[in-house]
Amino acid sequence: MAKILSERMLLSGDEAVALAALNAGVLLGTGYPGTPSTEILEAFGQLGGKAQWAPNEKVALEVGLGAAFAGARALVTMKHVGVNVAADVLFTAAYTGVTGGLLLISADDPGMASSQNEQDNRNYARAAGVIMLEPADSQQAYDFTGAGFAISEQFGLPVILRMTTRVCHSKSIVVPHPLVRGAAPTFKRDIPARVMIPAHARPAHRRLRDKLARAAVFAESCAQTLVEPRGKALGIITSGITAMHARDAAPDASILQLGLSYPLPINAIRDFVASVERCLVIEEGDPILVTELLAAGLKIEGKSERFRFGELNVDRVRRIIAGDESEEAKAPPGKPPMLCEGCSHRPVFETLRDMNCIVAGDIGCYTLGVLPPFSAMDTCVCMGASITVGLGLRHVLPFEEAKRVVSVIGDSTFVHSGLTGLAEMVYNPPATGHVLLILDNGTTAMTGQQEHAGTGRDLMHGASHKINFEEVCRAMGLKQVVTVDPMAGDGSLEAAITTALASGELAVIVARRPCILAAPKIRQYDKAAAEKLLARNAACSAAVVD
Repeated sequence: MAKILSERMLLSGDEAVALAALNAGVLLGTGYPGTPSTEILEAFGQLGGKAQWAPNEKVALEVGLGAAFAGARALVTMKHVGVNVAADVLFTAAYTGVTGGLLLISADDPGMASSQNEQDNRNYARAAGVIMLEPADSQQAYDFTGAGFAISEQFGLPVILRMTTRVCHSKSIVVPHPLVRGAAPTFKRDIPARVMIPAHARPAHRRLRDKLARAAVFAESCAQTLVEPRGKALGIITSGITAMHARDAAPDASILQLGLSYPLPINAIRDFVASVERCLVIEEGDPILVTELLAAGLKIEGKSERFRFGELNVDRVRRIIAGDESEEAKAPPGKPPMLCEGCSHRPVFETLRDMNCIVAGDIGCYTLGVLPPFSAMDTCVCMGASITVGLGLRHVLPFEEAKRVVSVIGDSTFVHSGLTGLAEMVYNPPATGHVLLILDNGTTAMTGQQEHAGTGRDLMHGASHKINFEEVCRAMGLKQVVTVDPMAGDGSLEAAITTALASGELAVIVARRPCILAAPKIRQYDKAAAEKLLARNAACSAAVVD
């Protein structure tokens, strides 16, 4: 059932997307938690939508694609680096097309508030050949989400809704309105469109390019191509959050906001450029628009290279307009992040530091082990890379150095992309063996204590099947698998690491202790699940007696 809830609501961009998804009749929301996208699925589930965490982003997009093949509307959420993981699916999904609307949220993080890079995922729309929408505030997040599903179904293509940290987390007024809902799901066999063998993929590529050509025509006059004519002296072409900065920085300028930013409405852009004396392209991140428009022979200007880095704001946009290349004021230093007092990761990194280990690290709270007073992490690249980077080090380093290498990965990250690294560890073991520490704190802590397949709880914290890491490791061929409590203070952690390093064999140490922040909630969830199971068993017993 659709939920309007109120005529006017103060919502974050993430909450607006969730509400729009519900009102648009989305039957499945799936994704992997990652700032700044996490709250979308949480809000969708709280509103009553079917929401679930996938082990990783590739799995999420595959599940969403399956739903879209069945004619259902599906919402798939992830942060920008998650699209890297899902790209294998995305590129071919553009060939297969979809029946039901498929909306992929790419939540980009300019300025790297909580990320290892600030890649600009507008590049993915162009590389994969899918339609992209970019909202500038919460109202547009609501509107563009509803439009995204309709556009996806109209052209039979996945649509990327690209958001950024400011749009995701800033709150603004939303006036919800009824949205057109999707059709009831049903599966219709279409082997040439769905089975991408080369004989089917070649014509599918031609169909894709035809769809994009039609989408470009649609973009010329669609509701997401927003022209705000004001003065003729200056015109600004922009997209996403930068449109808000441009309105504040240059209130007298005419603005063309490309809400549908790929494929480009080139004729509308050409007309806009011709309507102003000076036309400036202001875009956050890579110079994608300016490069394309210059290539199209349009007389436009772009920003200087210095403004490619970090987030834009009103002051920086004013500088771009004025051509001001003077040194920008440095932001005051913030308090560096740190592991919580009482965090179970602390003794792990203290031990690794004191043992002078070479530590291949991973993405999560435990990444903070790189900072003082631990300074006990030597590499951190991407999700799951701790195992495989550690193996690479082991394979080539001299013996005395190689035997000091340890890989450290968290529980959610292990489920996300550590399993394939474990397979590599077993299949191609270094001559010196290897040691893997799985830091299991019972939650996806860094992004706000979400569940995963190793917690035994679903997205809404209800009971679910729990993957047993120790059994998985043993099933994959590991002989040395031990479990320790890193907070026990009895020397068991140091003893386990010492034994594993000295063995010269493959070893896995599961350091298990609930996150100190999540532990009270986990106890509540487990108690509620136990009570629910007890009530269900009692009801079953009563039914048998009757």
